[in-house]
Amino acid sequence: MPALFALPDAQESHPITLPDGTRHAGTVHLNRVIAHPRFAIGDYTYASDFDPPEDWAARLAPYLFAVSAETLRIGRFCQIAQGVRFITASANHQIDGLSAYPFAAMDPERRVGFQPDRRDTVIGHDVWLGFGAMVLPGASIGNGAIVGAGSVVRGAVPDYAVVIGNPGRVVRMRFAEAEVARLNALAWWDWPPEALSRGRAALEAGDLKSLETCAP
Repeated sequence: MPALFALPDAQESHPITLPDGTRHAGTVHLNRVIAHPRFAIGDYTYASDFDPPEDWAARLAPYLFAVSAETLRIGRFCQIAQGVRFITASANHQIDGLSAYPFAAMDPERRVGFQPDRRDTVIGHDVWLGFGAMVLPGASIGNGAIVGAGSVVRGAVPDYAVVIGNPGRVVRMRFAEAEVARLNALAWWDWPPEALSRGRAALEAGDLKSLETCAP
């Protein structure tokens, strides 16, 4: 039987304990510290910042307001590095006129309900967003994707793709198509804690066959 490993407590705001026993203030489970109505964040997803903000929602998605029409959805077990920003749909101006100036946003009588772009931004499960990455309005990033430091992502990113650059481009796939299908079918990120503990060694070793034997 595979050895059991302790998982971080999904209910804790700060999942990392330092050698002196204190919690690392710069790393947080996002759904423990964000109560913003336009965010939807899965368990175990964390963000890190060398200058921890009082308002993590405003730091990560500065244009996402409580009255925004769009939602920022982030799956489970995502890893969000220092400097990552989500530029959500509320940031976009109307561009089908002769000017992009937001006249309606400046007009109290027209401001309510006015939003030219209403696309959601969706991040899958187990996605790693590297230092300073920027995710643009309406982006959809698949499960297991890795977004390199400083990359600018728009549009759809396939499951388990590695994306780098500005504009972001897929430079390789992490696994073969058949393996990606097996990983998505396993959906290990939804497993209960005991099964995840059993499967941790296989996840770390890249042993898909062993991981399949741990499925609940």
